[in-house]
Amino acid sequence: MIDHLTPEAWAAAGRHLVTKALSEFAHERLLVPEPVDGGYVVRSDDGGTEYRFTARRLPLDHWLVDPGSVVRLVGGTEHPLDAVQFVLDVRGALRLSDAVLPVYLEEITSTLASRAFKAARGLPTSAELVDADFQTVETSMTEGHPCFVANNGRLGFTAAEFGQHAPEAANPVRLVWVAARRDRSVLAVSAGLTEQELYAGELGRPTLERFAGTLRALGLDPADYRFFPVHPWQWANRVAVTFAAELATRQLVHLGEGDDEMLAQQSIRTLFNTSRPHRHYVKTSLSVLNMGFLRGLSTEYMAVTPAINDWVHELVSGDPVLAGCGFSVLRERAAGGFRADWVQQATAPGSPYRKMLAALWRESPVPSLRPGQRLATMASLLHVDDAGRPFVSALVERSGLPARDWLRRYLDAYLVPVVHCLTAHRLAFMPHGENLVLVLEDGVPVRAVMKDIGEEVALLNSDVDLPADVERIRVQVPEEHVPLSVQTDVLDCFFRFLAPLLDEDGVLPVEEFWAEVAACLRAWEAATPGLDGRRVDLFAPTFPLSALNRLQLRDNRQMVDLADPSSALQLVGDLVNPLYAHRAAGVLPQR
Repeated sequence: MIDHLTPEAWAAAGRHLVTKALSEFAHERLLVPEPVDGGYVVRSDDGGTEYRFTARRLPLDHWLVDPGSVVRLVGGTEHPLDAVQFVLDVRGALRLSDAVLPVYLEEITSTLASRAFKAARGLPTSAELVDADFQTVETSMTEGHPCFVANNGRLGFTAAEFGQHAPEAANPVRLVWVAARRDRSVLAVSAGLTEQELYAGELGRPTLERFAGTLRALGLDPADYRFFPVHPWQWANRVAVTFAAELATRQLVHLGEGDDEMLAQQSIRTLFNTSRPHRHYVKTSLSVLNMGFLRGLSTEYMAVTPAINDWVHELVSGDPVLAGCGFSVLRERAAGGFRADWVQQATAPGSPYRKMLAALWRESPVPSLRPGQRLATMASLLHVDDAGRPFVSALVERSGLPARDWLRRYLDAYLVPVVHCLTAHRLAFMPHGENLVLVLEDGVPVRAVMKDIGEEVALLNSDVDLPADVERIRVQVPEEHVPLSVQTDVLDCFFRFLAPLLDEDGVLPVEEFWAEVAACLRAWEAATPGLDGRRVDLFAPTFPLSALNRLQLRDNRQMVDLADPSSALQLVGDLVNPLYAHRAAGVLPQR
């Protein structure tokens, strides 16, 4: 349970996290490193402690800090690195309040423990991951979100529960199922799918008969109930306690475990069916604090989630440019949850109590695979193995393609659809690494699949007619913020990390990386002349820096209002846009 917590593992995890903190806090201009003796120094709030290091300054104000160079000096004497002490040393610069600080330090400690656990587990090398199956890749990821420093909090898990439920533990679980009275619950399904078809496909007849038998044995009519999956942690720690009255009065009925083994994904509360991979992912409420949110699921949101997914799916499927890229979405085909009467009376919308018992079913990408194709989370492109080799380098090597050609294949599969959706439809996704699945052939991305649609898709500044159940996705933002869905989420929060990995590993220089991104965008523009006059300017000289860690440092329990996410933006000056140097097609280097 705690065998991974050794001095050596803790020191390595701490050095890694302090290195990342120096890089990301400098990027967000919370810390201002000063040049000194061929390197840089960051001083503590009281000036008595120095952190010295060397770093490369790369496009988008990325600080590529050399982990081995980081030293902590107190009064000129070197002391061991300590990630918790680092935060305490610069808490003033980080603007951490007394209320936020102890919780943030607990998140830092949990992130360190997770890092040590992953190191002790013994993960495949990057070369081995190239041939690994989908879930081996998924559970071998070590970093978490590339921008957030405290990104593996999972506050609420005990040490034992961490080993049971954390994605890196790769420990299959079985979901707990409950029956909820129809007059206290909601379940919405996609067009062309019925509630009965959903249950038959996800549970099978023997399990459904077992559940019905449990209800009949209590003198209850199965027709009066709906069935919902519950994460085993949520059942033991929340549902069985908070909804004890509802269980006692048979508004809820415990049905036992399902038959299928499920594996936690990087997002923790989403589980993949390893017993029957063609069945849906299941996303459940999980009321642990992780990276700025209690990870519940809103029953109110679930009620319209399938309708939103149907609308997005129809739009994406009907666009010939997106079809040409092979781009698709994984529909959330059913969603719902339980509404306790006292919760509805006692709380306002958005309350964590309204997010304790809900679930959705999302399509699996497995049935769409062709022979010879593999799946990998896009987050894997930023993965580095214990020997320091990036997974993306191993993919390029396997492909046999020149690195720039491989990159173009990836950009055509991922970047073009994301930009095209924003330009042609004003449709913005949350296109970070964990939200996409790449389909690979011989190490080459051939198409990208977007997920997490219902909660995170947005229709920006559009007056297009929408069905009533889809209206929630319409968002009005300042027009100058529209490009940020690409500039922040793709360029700053993904490519800023991918480009240095390829550069440092000797695979592709940073300058060629950004030149190829520009060339890809210009080729898409040339192929879509009908969009002229509607394009967002991705080649502007600068764009606003949207600082993600500042959100968590300000409020690590609810860092964004999901009903109005743009209102929470922390914009801190501007970043020089690396695409600006390649704004004219004629200045692009030849491939």
